[in-house]
Amino acid sequence: MKTLVAFAALFVALAGGCGGDSVGGGNDAPVQTADASGPVDGDLTISQWPLFIDPGNDGTVADFESETGVTVEYSEEINDNQQFFGKLQPSLENGESGGRDLITVSDWLAAQMYDRGYLQRLDYSNLPNVEKNLIPALQSPAADPEREFTVPWQSGMTGLIVRTDIAPEVDSICDLFDPKYKGRVTMLEEMRDSVPMTLKCMGIDPDEASEDEWLDAVEKIEDAADSGQIRRFTGNDYTEELKAGNVDFVLGWSGDAVLLDDPDIEFVMPEEGCMLWSTSMEIPVGASNAAAAHAWINYVYDPEVQADIAEYVNYVTPVAGVKEILRERDPELASNELIFPSEEYTADCTFEPVLDGPLGEKVTEAFADVVSG
Repeated sequence: MKTLVAFAALFVALAGGCGGDSVGGGNDAPVQTADASGPVDGDLTISQWPLFIDPGNDGTVADFESETGVTVEYSEEINDNQQFFGKLQPSLENGESGGRDLITVSDWLAAQMYDRGYLQRLDYSNLPNVEKNLIPALQSPAADPEREFTVPWQSGMTGLIVRTDIAPEVDSICDLFDPKYKGRVTMLEEMRDSVPMTLKCMGIDPDEASEDEWLDAVEKIEDAADSGQIRRFTGNDYTEELKAGNVDFVLGWSGDAVLLDDPDIEFVMPEEGCMLWSTSMEIPVGASNAAAAHAWINYVYDPEVQADIAEYVNYVTPVAGVKEILRERDPELASNELIFPSEEYTADCTFEPVLDGPLGEKVTEAFADVVSG
């Protein structure tokens, strides 16, 4: 079994693909450093994805509240990046956060938001745990080379989540397009997942794909959607389809398979490989409690706290020292490929693509037309 260092080495090779498309504003857009000088108290509102933290009275949120006296409103309101951004953008355009102090979006979207002046720089004098414990492989992504406005929350893999009691034979991205499963599969609304994975099915490396190949992949998805092959496009809500037995398998995110807590639902690494990604924490403009937001970020970068989170969510942790802690708690968990993937396990995986400029605009628009029907 390879260590986290091996996965870190893989991230170093792929981190250049972490960047986001510039969509206006530019780096001359007004940006400020969040004021974290006040007391750590009051209310903290966090916007997060579902199934992304250990819950309950003994969970990380409750422990943070107990240690700091801060009251946390933890809202699992993010279903996919673009949908959430569309909801938040009108407030951000007016310099307001919509009541949110901390959000968690993919690095590529964070880069877009920063370019528009929607995110604040972080004050690292209040983030000693991040400076000490952020794994080297995630310290300098193209989306935010100095980690000025993002701190990784979790990383993961996009692959297949399969109901093995119904479709145990599924192991390829191309199975999504097999008429045998017509109407029994879903794909993601996230273009940077669905289209590159379709390119992989077509035998094309997303990092090397031409414009025509990108658009051919979108057309392949469109044909599948029009024929009823694809039941629908989803965000995190594909978990409901799986639990209800409405689908045989989905294109989904690695940790969710474990969190569904069903022995018949498993994450399957496609034979063509996966997409690698990171979601990060950001403080939006207009946030009313930057001090508590910094305290939260610093708190979850304590390896002991992060081990609790990793133990529950089963995503790739960005914090050094967690594997050693889990090895003491649960040796089997410390060998879990979903938390500490080996180099062999991710050998055919690639990072979510940048898609700058006109190509990105064309592919994004074409795929949005498919999703909207």
